[in-house]
Amino acid sequence: MAVPLLLALTIGLVWLLTLGVAQVRLVDATREAARAVARGDTAAEAVARARQVAPAGTELSVSPTGDQVVVHGSVSVDGVGGLFDALPSVHLTAEAVAAAEEVPP
Repeated sequence: MAVPLLLALTIGLVWLLTLGVAQVRLVDATREAARAVARGDTAAEAVARARQVAPAGTELSVSPTGDQVVVHGSVSVDGVGGLFDALPSVHLTAEAVAAAEEVPP
């Protein structure tokens, strides 16, 4: 009786670890895109660079507002290996803000 309980606990911990890693990657991707646009890169270049870091299926939006750049990212994470298909996907979001830098002439 203890083995199924330990197995369920292990799967649950792996699921939480997966969510944590996905959240960290999403935060890193939004931060990378915001810094790139603030340095003067185009939004398309910044999003392409951020997609290298972001989890698969991430949606990124860049909105420069005055002297700041705001990047919003979101992704839905499914269960580990299809084990949690009965449960809904977890929706993760992240937002990064960077001050626009002046580009030297």
